[in-house]
Amino acid sequence: MSSLLCTIIFLVFNLAAFTSNGQLVYHGFSGVNLTLDGNAMVTADGFLELTNDTINLGHAFYPTPQNFRKLPNSTVQSFSVTFVFAILSVHDDISADGMAFFVAPSKNLSNTWAQYIGLLNSRNDGNTSNHMFAVELDTTQNDEFKDIDNNHVGININSLTSLQAHHTGYYDDKSGFFNNLTLISGKAMQVWADYDGESAEISVTLAPLGEPKPVRSLLSSSYNLSDVLREQSYIGFSATTGAISTRHCVLGWSFAMNGPAPAIDISRLPKLPRLGPKPRSKTLDITLPIATGIFVLTVGTIVVLLVRRRLRYMELREDWEIDFGPHRFSFKDLYRATQGFNKKNLLGTGGFGIVYKGVLRKSKVKVAVKRVSHESTQGLKEFIAEVVSIGRLRHRNLVPLLGYCRRHGELLLVYDYMSNGSLNKYLYPEDGKPSLNWAERFRIIKGVAFGLLYLHEKWEKVVIHRDIKPGNILLDSEMNARLGDFGLSRLYDHGTDPQTTHVVGTMGYLAPELVRTGRASTLTDVFAFGIFLLEVICGQKPVKKDSQGNLQHGLFDLVLEHFHNRSLIQTVDSRLQGDCNIEEACLALKLGLLCSHPFTNARPSMQLVMKYLEGDTPLPEVPSTHFGFTMQALMQSKGFESPTLSFPHLTSIATFSDLSGGR
Repeated sequence: MSSLLCTIIFLVFNLAAFTSNGQLVYHGFSGVNLTLDGNAMVTADGFLELTNDTINLGHAFYPTPQNFRKLPNSTVQSFSVTFVFAILSVHDDISADGMAFFVAPSKNLSNTWAQYIGLLNSRNDGNTSNHMFAVELDTTQNDEFKDIDNNHVGININSLTSLQAHHTGYYDDKSGFFNNLTLISGKAMQVWADYDGESAEISVTLAPLGEPKPVRSLLSSSYNLSDVLREQSYIGFSATTGAISTRHCVLGWSFAMNGPAPAIDISRLPKLPRLGPKPRSKTLDITLPIATGIFVLTVGTIVVLLVRRRLRYMELREDWEIDFGPHRFSFKDLYRATQGFNKKNLLGTGGFGIVYKGVLRKSKVKVAVKRVSHESTQGLKEFIAEVVSIGRLRHRNLVPLLGYCRRHGELLLVYDYMSNGSLNKYLYPEDGKPSLNWAERFRIIKGVAFGLLYLHEKWEKVVIHRDIKPGNILLDSEMNARLGDFGLSRLYDHGTDPQTTHVVGTMGYLAPELVRTGRASTLTDVFAFGIFLLEVICGQKPVKKDSQGNLQHGLFDLVLEHFHNRSLIQTVDSRLQGDCNIEEACLALKLGLLCSHPFTNARPSMQLVMKYLEGDTPLPEVPSTHFGFTMQALMQSKGFESPTLSFPHLTSIATFSDLSGGR
């Protein structure tokens, strides 16, 4: 009985719940009734851990909804929240992806991790039907959300694109100067967020733990939340991690309606876990001389073992690679991650390398490691610089390139692992395995188009992929298309011309002008996308050969023939068995023919392709005379009059993999 009484007293005086005047205050979370999902948990030390040391997400909700309006259809009341948090990353200078305090109408939030912070996903981001308010603490810069940097605080309404954002820090009350703070410092900080229902003013303030609330807020924005929040909404926290192992922790939390949130007594907060190595024991000062003597006696054996070990993991490192250090993986880590590049971890092989699945030991992150041969260092510095630049690409339809490693005669590229593998195995499944339905195929086409639009027009530089094909389209856990394999990509400034003069790519997807001149451009990517589009719709390879290796027919010519005969729908993959939107299929087939037109000025840009696919712009009616040719005849014609269509024979095209020369 006395034990039960002590427990009740502890909960009342140390943890608290909502009081009669609509307030809550938690000094730690031991024994607190919260609704948790994902990897969220209350640790033995009493703090709320939203994510741990794996790629994951976590949500924590106050279990019952709060009344944000006194009466139905009335304005949203004033409210105030403050909480103490800390973000602990395995690295000192990088983290993923962030955390947020939110107000939402439901506990059924998105399970999308990475840049969406577990709040929304690619389908509902920006929708007014979300009825969501959030204060984000973002540690990753995402161009698609117009993030200002990788260390900022933002006010968010129904979207991951912040209404207003500011670099993390606070204004000193005495000097008025702005003091920078680092979200991933591992140090506890306090956030105050207030909404004034009368003035419709939102303010957010931040300070190191132990400092009083600064007079000047970090963020202030006018926005009427009566247009956003439902009468009853849930409050809570969300966090996600991406490729970098990160722990997002909440130590204390208070909330109030129509008044300031109760003050948090920092002396009653749980302690954060220790960062870094434990302090050295005093006993070590005594035993160290003895250990040193033993070491001297055995040093010969140890040196031999270390030399043998070093030879196994030997890498190439040059002075110019210092700038790329954060993007370089050690061969030792990759060797262990793939269990010595064991055959059981083999994901696939191709003209540009062999790919293995791996799990990084320290962070438990799943990766795909591609081993590519290179025989010289000519142009390698520029190539690595491009790899590192491309590694900064962040888009939901691109496979993140995490970094590289270099050895004698070998380059290793490290990507995020995509659990559903490449599109190839779904387009051409083994016996008994299901193929893709129409809705999945059309969504994949849109995803690849969206990714290419980002590469060509939306990033800070123009990126030419140069190898668009189903084998390089990977599918994530939600079957979203991710364009991968950037080992052959080129990038250049907007408004300039690319200087590539070596043919790289895969037979069947190479634009005629690329074969003739060797110069890649965004329009050669559009050509390959057109062939890819036909392949996904028809379920056929772009080129078929007979037993002697001679070209039988090309997919482009097959679709073109049916276009002339007004029987396009007959080219649609027979495995769809009626599960097909005829209007969308015909649109996609015509667009595929248009994108893969041999004349570059007849091809649309990816911006226009997206408008056609989304239905924002109708596809113009293309007369049959626009395609008065066959691709095979054009490719085989030696005396064709147009200089833009004078190409070598198709059978002379090969897949090239010389990285040093092909860059």
